[in-house]
Amino acid sequence: MSLRSDAYIDGQWRGGAKRFAVLNPATQEQIAEVPDLGAAEAEEAIAAAHRAFPAWAAKSAKERAAVMRAWYDLMMADIDRLAALISREGGKPVAEAKGEAAYGASFMEWFGEEAKRAYGRTIPTTTATRRYVTIKQPIGVCAAITPWNFPMAMITRKAAPAIAAGNTIVLKPPSQTPLTALALAELGERAGLPAGVFNVVTTHDHTSAIGKAFCESPLVRKFSFTGSTEVGKKLGAACVGSTVKRVSLELGGNAPLIVFADADLDLAVRGTIASKFRNAGQTCVCANRILVEDAIYDAFSKKLAEAVAKLKVGRGDEPGVEIGPLIDGKAIEKVERMVAEALAAGAVALTGGKKHDAGAQFYAPTVLANVTREMRVNREEIFGPVAPLIRFKSEDEAVSIANDTPFGLASYFFTRDVNRAWRVAERIESGMVSINDGIFSNEVIPFGGWKESGLGREGGVEGLEEYLETKFVNFGGFV
Repeated sequence: MSLRSDAYIDGQWRGGAKRFAVLNPATQEQIAEVPDLGAAEAEEAIAAAHRAFPAWAAKSAKERAAVMRAWYDLMMADIDRLAALISREGGKPVAEAKGEAAYGASFMEWFGEEAKRAYGRTIPTTTATRRYVTIKQPIGVCAAITPWNFPMAMITRKAAPAIAAGNTIVLKPPSQTPLTALALAELGERAGLPAGVFNVVTTHDHTSAIGKAFCESPLVRKFSFTGSTEVGKKLGAACVGSTVKRVSLELGGNAPLIVFADADLDLAVRGTIASKFRNAGQTCVCANRILVEDAIYDAFSKKLAEAVAKLKVGRGDEPGVEIGPLIDGKAIEKVERMVAEALAAGAVALTGGKKHDAGAQFYAPTVLANVTREMRVNREEIFGPVAPLIRFKSEDEAVSIANDTPFGLASYFFTRDVNRAWRVAERIESGMVSINDGIFSNEVIPFGGWKESGLGREGGVEGLEEYLETKFVNFGGFV
């Protein structure tokens, strides 16, 4: 298949008078030029989705599932090309990108099947003359804005449940990685999606205008966003302030990873690397703060630094590469600034601590010792390959540090004490807790956060419910 570089609205590939370049973050080479569309095209896509909704919603869950299954099969058959595209426009190693492609496809399979089980219920009556039931129905037109760090999975995690449930959707992908979204649209078209069910509006300079159109359009009944808490708050307020839409927000994180003295240190090191350094640390659920019990701090620090120093850095298409580039110049500047601040305040770089010579947007995998709670690397998301280590002396102190943040998306800890595992899992204030494992994401779990990390859940049965309305029906007049 050829590379698609036009937007996709109402089943048509759409160009534009103005286009913007999509660059490979590893080399800064231009991959393609994509239309820079605005609010007018967003409104056009919303109208197309509105027209397509009645017929798509009227199809049986089994009919929609057949299309979703075909979409899944096409994605899996094309997984190598999709992985190469994800790597090229996003920078992650091809092997990791292939894992994301399979992960993204899994939502098509899961929700296509799960929509067949969108059950209502029968409620015991309060009087002999009535019967009570509930039914599940699609919401209507949905709109979504997705981030660049998982350019496929963040789309399918929203679009798959929406479409499987009988809704239609308009997507604005990130300007850094729009090509994966367009490849998905082409595969969806081949799978048999009717025109208007899945629309992709690309933009570079008009993101806020398109977001405003999504939030304020009376035709859009559900809005979903993954991104920063600051932006999510504004979009959520706009949705409620204009038309009172259903809203899902998957926002920022500041995930703690706790290593207790009774942990298997080798397992903890592997889990820390898996969590912290996936996609060069550019994930919302990656371990942002590594809390290590005082009794094992030195031993763990040494083991982790030695392992991190061996991680191979380079372009995503190079064999054996484990750490790719950061997404753009702003990202590398932020990591440099945060590490420099920590070092000036007394932290020590056990490995890394500077840019990597692989290219302008590469940062060396870094382990920082002697980090304190006051440092910015503890208080804010780093979004880079930097692991700050913080000492603690007791379980209570570890939980206190872990919870000392306005965010609550993911958390991790390592222990061999079963009693502690339950205690800490229940006490940590986050939507997802992983014990003795650095990676947990898959299609069957409810993904989402507490506090300022967002609203709603994606994945699992909870993710389907986000795209369904519950209708109560009263049958009266029985004799």
